[in-house]
Amino acid sequence: MILDLLMKVHVQLQSLFHRKDGATAIEYLILVAIVALVILAAGTTLGPQITAFFTRIGAAISPAATGG
Repeated sequence: MILDLLMKVHVQLQSLFHRKDGATAIEYLILVAIVALVILAAGTTLGPQITAFFTRIGAAISPAATGG
């Protein structure tokens, strides 16, 4: 049963790698992975600055919201 499943997956992957639209799908997958890594790196690097920015905005809005 597991061997049959592995064979089906293998056949599908081989088909995906040999078809033209499979290559396009893989290219898009790689592109999405790179974009996700860039977003993750930017979020990690800029996280404290983004938090401070929204904290300042919240502090500026808070007195205005209370009528002060």
